[in-house]
Amino acid sequence: MTCGDTRWSGRVRRCSTGTVSLSVDVVVRGPNGGFEVLDVPEGCNDSAGFESWRWKVWGSEVVRSLGARYLPLLDGDWMEVPTEELPRFLEEIALLRTHLDMICAALGEHPYGIASRLDNIEAATLRARRLGARVLIW
Repeated sequence: MTCGDTRWSGRVRRCSTGTVSLSVDVVVRGPNGGFEVLDVPEGCNDSAGFESWRWKVWGSEVVRSLGARYLPLLDGDWMEVPTEELPRFLEEIALLRTHLDMICAALGEHPYGIASRLDNIEAATLRARRLGARVLIW
C-alpha cells in the first residue's frame, strides 16, 4: 500500500486516505516482553489485507471450517506466531491456497486479492524462520 502521510494508530496503520490495513511483520521479542519490528526488505510487501478482513476473510466460517487455527485469531486481536510454530503456520497458508477457489466463492472475493496477501504472509514467515524470529499480523 502506498500513501503519503503514514501514522501509527494503535494496532493498525492509518494513511491520510483513511485506508486501514493489516500488516504482517517479522518481530524479535526482547527479554522484557517488548518486541522489535524488523524492516520489510525492499521489494517485499507487508499487506495482510484490509482491516475488515479480520472477520470477513481470515476469521470467516469457510476459513475456520478448513481447520485454520492461526489466521482466525485475527478476528478481534493481533496474531503472533512463535518461532517454533512457524512450520505449522506455513502448513495453514498452504491449506488456504489449496482451497482458494472455494474460499473466494464463499466470500465473494477475487482470488488475486487473497492470494497476494497469502504470498506476503508466507514471505514474512519464511524470513522469520530463517532469522529465528516471530510473525506478527496486526
